[in-house]
Amino acid sequence: MPFTEKRGNKWRVRWWSGKLDPDTGKKLYDSKSGFDEEADAYEYGLDQESALRNDRYISRRDGSTLMRDYCRTWPDTLDVGHLRDKAVRSMLRLHIVPRWGDTAVADIKTSMFRAWEKQLRTQPTERGTPLGKPYVDEIIGVFRMLMDDAVTDEMRASSPVPVVNRRRGRYVKKAKEKKREMVMEDVLQLASNALCYWGFPGFVFVLTKAFTGMRPAELYALRREYCHPAWPTADPDRDQRREASARYGTTNALPAIRVEYQHQRENGVVGLYAPKYESHRSLVIPPFLAELHEMLAASHAGEFVFTAIGGGLLANSNFSYHYWRRIADGREPTPPKQGGKARGGGSWRPLPGWPAVEAWAGKRFYLVRHGHKAWLDEDGHSRIATESRMGHEVAGVEGLYSMVTLGMEKQIAASLQSRWEQCLARLPEDWALPPSPSPLPVDLSRWMKQQVKSAKESWPESGS
Repeated sequence: MPFTEKRGNKWRVRWWSGKLDPDTGKKLYDSKSGFDEEADAYEYGLDQESALRNDRYISRRDGSTLMRDYCRTWPDTLDVGHLRDKAVRSMLRLHIVPRWGDTAVADIKTSMFRAWEKQLRTQPTERGTPLGKPYVDEIIGVFRMLMDDAVTDEMRASSPVPVVNRRRGRYVKKAKEKKREMVMEDVLQLASNALCYWGFPGFVFVLTKAFTGMRPAELYALRREYCHPAWPTADPDRDQRREASARYGTTNALPAIRVEYQHQRENGVVGLYAPKYESHRSLVIPPFLAELHEMLAASHAGEFVFTAIGGGLLANSNFSYHYWRRIADGREPTPPKQGGKARGGGSWRPLPGWPAVEAWAGKRFYLVRHGHKAWLDEDGHSRIATESRMGHEVAGVEGLYSMVTLGMEKQIAASLQSRWEQCLARLPEDWALPPSPSPLPVDLSRWMKQQVKSAKESWPESGS
């Protein structure tokens, strides 16, 4: 039973919190002061004991924990990858602790949360622009998990964050990124631009991206033993090698790539990690791309299939800025050197210049992956084969019962090869590859002429 006591002109009530001191084993009591009447204090104590009996009670001692203290230990309870862990700690440090650090966990109200969320969505960055909606949604998601765990830890009775599907306020249509159809002529121009800037590896890199839909980090970490022509024979996993050889090997002669790793940076060091969502998968490739990979593999003995211009890891470069923007947005010819330096601060390499690809100027490199998905949909491939190729899982009964068959993969390889050949069949007779900034390890011009000739013979109606 609660007991009351006079404290000056007010009454205080004390009640057992339901906990024992871990050192002495004595009961721990909570209390509340400031009541004018003894009856009111006693009634309040009865309410707290009732909440304790019905598992609704939140100890005032636990609820008084400051958010800065809770945020200091909470991230250690998360079982996430290193990049996610870094992002969560960053959002706590930059946004959650500065606003809520001096507030007790139990004192955060829903109205206070809504005001903070509104402020976040209009808060300007150092550049004067508001925080992006996806980033704010990430912050709110972290705060929601934080409050849900506070409820589990019996520091709050409920979360102050409203249910996600609750409609409140004005309807705001979700903004979607504008996309344009990825056409083969643009892809070929992008590959040609990469040839001018990057050389033969860049030409193959762009085509591999467009015809496999691999994520950028997966391409950066593509090792020789997991790429055609070495794979699956060179796969270090014996069981995986045996299974893949039976499916793609000499009997079916279906060239393929194995997505086994992606490059990520942890503590400033680039390392090999499992692909996003553990989406290990095998990707069949069309014959023309297989020939390019054979030539690329024969041109160097490096560990990774694609390397930076200087021979290092692509993951160590700002690919979007130093590679993709130059490839997609075009570039003027490099001015001649004067006094040992390039005029205008440009690259010292003698580059001929190349045109911008209008459909891709200013667009993200990742959208090439989206374009590959659209190709598969346009060619009518099954949803299970398409989503599996993209590294996604199909939910529900469809994903449980269906599977990707060898016939589905052969159809994908055939449709991608047809798309390549029909594009070449439409090229004008005087079409030629642009020059490369460095000597090519293969006679790429001769190979392309053979490809164009074969395509025009196979698809005469495409060129008319």
